[in-house]
Amino acid sequence: MGAGLALLPWLGYLAGTLPPVEAAGWVTLDTLEAAALLTAGTRVLRQDRACRVPAAASAALLVADACIDLATASPGAERTAAVVMAALAELPLAALCLMLATSFRRTLRRQPLAPPAGQAEGGEPIGRRAPGHVQT
Repeated sequence: MGAGLALLPWLGYLAGTLPPVEAAGWVTLDTLEAAALLTAGTRVLRQDRACRVPAAASAALLVADACIDLATASPGAERTAAVVMAALAELPLAALCLMLATSFRRTLRRQPLAPPAGQAEGGEPIGRRAPGHVQT
């Protein structure tokens, strides 16, 4: 979730410093990344299995971002910055998102969530009697 929040000021920087034609594409890509990362992060905090789809989307967007950065960077300092960002930020975060997307379900099986409100451990509604139970 922190990575998604960190992208928000970056969006303003891109919009203010790049030519409008370039800014539109980069701001759109980074906005999608931020939205996917924030969605995945909030769902992970709630231990929601639905975190897997935005985590997978985040991974795909981060890999695409790294590839586009590397392909469009000019030789020299710009290319060096693209390689460093890809190696130290975008690709490791993409790998983490991919691991989350593929393994979160198994993690939840090992650590079961508390039963929903109004249900006992076995899934029976609280206050319900088993069939044939006679109250004494």
